[in-house]
Amino acid sequence: MDRIDLFRIFARVVECASFTRAAQTLGLPRSSVSAAVIELEARLGTRLLHRTTRRVAPTPDGTAFYERCLRLVADVEDAESLFRDSTEGPSGALRIDVPGRIGRLIVAPALGEFLDAYPGMTISLGVSDRPVDLIGESVDCALRVGTVTEPGLVARTIGVLPLVNVASPTYLGRHGTPESPADLPAHFAVGYASPAGGGSEAWEWLENGIHRSLPMRARVTANNAEAYIACCLAGLGLIQIPAYDVKAHIDRGELVDLMPMYRAAPMPMHLVYSHRRHLSRRLRVFTDWLEALLRRSIEPSTNTSLPVASPAGKARELC
Repeated sequence: MDRIDLFRIFARVVECASFTRAAQTLGLPRSSVSAAVIELEARLGTRLLHRTTRRVAPTPDGTAFYERCLRLVADVEDAESLFRDSTEGPSGALRIDVPGRIGRLIVAPALGEFLDAYPGMTISLGVSDRPVDLIGESVDCALRVGTVTEPGLVARTIGVLPLVNVASPTYLGRHGTPESPADLPAHFAVGYASPAGGGSEAWEWLENGIHRSLPMRARVTANNAEAYIACCLAGLGLIQIPAYDVKAHIDRGELVDLMPMYRAAPMPMHLVYSHRRHLSRRLRVFTDWLEALLRRSIEPSTNTSLPVASPAGKARELC
């Protein structure tokens, strides 16, 4: 087996902490993955992995060699595509994952623009409301809303996601218009219960740079963004939602932007990818395009000194 292939297989075993999982993501038999690691250890004359019935972990030599592998594989991939990319543009497949509504409303409608510019590339677009395991699921790049804490990932900050407070004219006609959080006890919210957490989220806002929250009365609670917005349009209460998500409704007069001085903190957005892939030209091209798309589609906060939100339960589900 080619040495670079051995390096790729070894790196994937380290990342998956499993021969079986690495074989699945590489599309190889488990026996071939195991044989590749054994061959590599024989060539190097050292043990690279600790193997147990439950887990595979690198030895100290394995850890040092893994870091070198990442650079070597990335250098080879760039060298192989150097002249082809200069004449034909980057080519190959990418697996991408984005939050549900951002994927449906922003990314999917614009993908034709990207593919027209780079006809040699193909995209597998995952649209999900869960944080995928990039390494374990062989995802090249993901968009995350909130704080990124997973080890082994590069997080590229691309801005913040502003939130707004809105209600329908029907609701405001019945209950009046709140001017500040002091008016909220007299009002109803549409409750939002995260599928992950279950409990309804409190109303949040920033006041003099301080995060504040208030439980509100709710006659209906939703657990996904579509139902949450639909209940608000039906006049069932106030909601807090990413601004891009309801811009069209506000422009058409179907929803009213409320209490602009008392909005929840904007949520940070990051493009994340495994650090072993940071030199891929096709990945750089796609992430540059995606960042530009999001920046023109999601209006950035006008006050960059505002603190950003910590990862709340609805941070990804409402995006």
